[in-house]
Amino acid sequence: MTSLASSVAGAIVPGKPGIGDFFPAPFAFEGTLFEMNRLVLVRIVAAIALLAVMWIGARRAQLVPGRGQSVLELMVTFVRDQVAIETLGEVNGRRYAPILTTIFFAVLFMNITGIIPGLNIAASSVVAIPLIFAVISYFVFIAAGIRAQGAGGFFKSQLFPAGVPWPLYLILTPIEAFSTFVIRPATLTIRLLVNMLVGHLLLAMCFFGTHYLFFEAAAALKALSVVTLAGALAFTLFEIFVAGLQAFIFSILTAVYIKMSIETH
Repeated sequence: MTSLASSVAGAIVPGKPGIGDFFPAPFAFEGTLFEMNRLVLVRIVAAIALLAVMWIGARRAQLVPGRGQSVLELMVTFVRDQVAIETLGEVNGRRYAPILTTIFFAVLFMNITGIIPGLNIAASSVVAIPLIFAVISYFVFIAAGIRAQGAGGFFKSQLFPAGVPWPLYLILTPIEAFSTFVIRPATLTIRLLVNMLVGHLLLAMCFFGTHYLFFEAAAALKALSVVTLAGALAFTLFEIFVAGLQAFIFSILTAVYIKMSIETH
């Protein structure tokens, strides 16, 4: 309990930001597969919040939606229409809309914890979560390609593009294999990870600077805390935008990869 209290206190009271923020000390089940630290707790909270929002939204759905239902339906419709259908067409868009919507909301909730008081770190700011989402996307676009073309047709279309003189396949096929099966999941992982990691450090530095200037700096410097506080609030709003933007980018790139898998080159 003491370790847990210290972890929560560290999340609320600004401390010097650093790499240690992303590797907090465990407070329960240390040394086991179920080891818990603050970041794992944040991920669990984000997952429970997502399930709760969706469960309440579905349970209380009405023909004439209220404000909360309207917002939720607007977001779901946006992913279906502007990500799935716009990228994949009507038939395939509706087919893959559920998984794309799931990816969008899961990434969004894991990102938005970075600006929630008491949590103060994005659950996706350490590589495990971005990697898991990238692996999901990876298997989705491979499964989509195999479903549309068959295993042989899919791998042939990805590795041996039509209309290329066969000697060039000696060079082109390894490049296509690396690009399709390595670069795609790697870039999905790195893009999400870096954006959320940098966002946390910017916010932490602004709040730490405000705390230091207001409580510990010389009287002549205390006025600068207003500037750093304004910067922290501005970065908080920017992080909300980035959290949504990265969820959108992740889901639309997944849709693009599905499109490239189900269509022959």
